[in-house]
Amino acid sequence: MLDQLKRIACALVIVCHALPAYARDLVGRALIGQVSVVDGDTLDIHDARIRLWGVDAPESTQTCRGRDRRPYRCGQQAALALYTITKGKTVRCTPVDGDRYGRIVARCTAQGIDLGQMLVSRGLAVEEPQYSHGAYAPNQLAARRAGRGIWAGRFVEPSLYRACMHAGGRVAECADGAPGWR
Repeated sequence: MLDQLKRIACALVIVCHALPAYARDLVGRALIGQVSVVDGDTLDIHDARIRLWGVDAPESTQTCRGRDRRPYRCGQQAALALYTITKGKTVRCTPVDGDRYGRIVARCTAQGIDLGQMLVSRGLAVEEPQYSHGAYAPNQLAARRAGRGIWAGRFVEPSLYRACMHAGGRVAECADGAPGWR
């Protein structure tokens, strides 16, 4: 019995050491360069690329139309908001998964504020319910009803904008003329 317990304990130690490096939380402080914002839903922490779990923000080049129907840089607005909320704060990311681009998909907080929830609440990103399982649905509904951020005017879903750009489209036609206009 004792030998069997030793073998089980040994196996557990081996399995724990074999887990990917991103299984542990990634923590960094933005003020001293350990955290940088890549775009509205992506961070770098200690050279690890992290995609925020459950949300999709407009791309850096993407434009949306505001309440006044004029185009504005909604992707840059999302990135700036993420930068502002993380600036000078400790950011903690708990890995959930990986993605096809080799990024770590994680739930991230800055001093207790869920970054994905903050972006969706402000109307700076949309929820990806196929991944979040509705975790941010109430926040998105509130942002939409209040007309915050991208919900104040019209926009193309970020995933459709990316697909249009990858197919050779230009910013103006992908932001204004692509299917998926809301």
